[in-house]
Amino acid sequence: MMELEYLKNKRILLVDDEQEILKMLVSILEAEGFYNIETAGTVKEALDKAGKVKPEIAVLDVMLPDGDGFSLMERLRQKDEYPILFLTARGEDEDRLKGFGLGADDYIVKPFLPKELVFRMTAILRRTYKGENPLVKLCGSEIDFDRAEVVKAGEHIALTAKEYDILTVLYRNAGRIVTIDALCEAAWGENPFGYENSLMAHIRRIREKIEVNPSRPVSLITVKGLGYKLMTGGE
Repeated sequence: MMELEYLKNKRILLVDDEQEILKMLVSILEAEGFYNIETAGTVKEALDKAGKVKPEIAVLDVMLPDGDGFSLMERLRQKDEYPILFLTARGEDEDRLKGFGLGADDYIVKPFLPKELVFRMTAILRRTYKGENPLVKLCGSEIDFDRAEVVKAGEHIALTAKEYDILTVLYRNAGRIVTIDALCEAAWGENPFGYENSLMAHIRRIREKIEVNPSRPVSLITVKGLGYKLMTGGE
């Protein structure tokens, strides 16, 4: 379970010049729990986005207004190595062969079923990032999701099941606000109402485990009236 949650937090770059297709791709992936998504409609925009967000997987259309997906892949790979999945038109066998010849990891033919995209992307992520431990660096501590513990100042501090569930959702949405309702639902199921006080108690205990100074948290931030967010990245 944790492996899949970890993979869903990988940074994704989607490149297609048709805005409706981009919206569809984002909708499909978000519905499956992928949230770290950036989009681009041109080669130039894709290169700019890639330089800023450092994607961990890219989905590229072959035909772009200022170039093509093949040359874009080569330029992306000059900066960093990560898996590439191509979107190709039906019957364009030459595109698929060329993509594989250049080192693409997979291709998907338009039109495609939403589940096909998700299956192919998940398979690529599993192959590429197999064996990676979701060790999340915070300011002064680390969360080891494999071991369900926090490492702080050399001490290994166990997480309870509820703390683990809450931190999992916060990590999947690292840097973004997660609402109180969403956190309650993650920890207590589909009927989360009435658990706000329990959530606050769990947040307090989590801060005691992950923060250097729990009374002045810098990793697990309260966003007044909305919820909480987890700030990752270390010092």
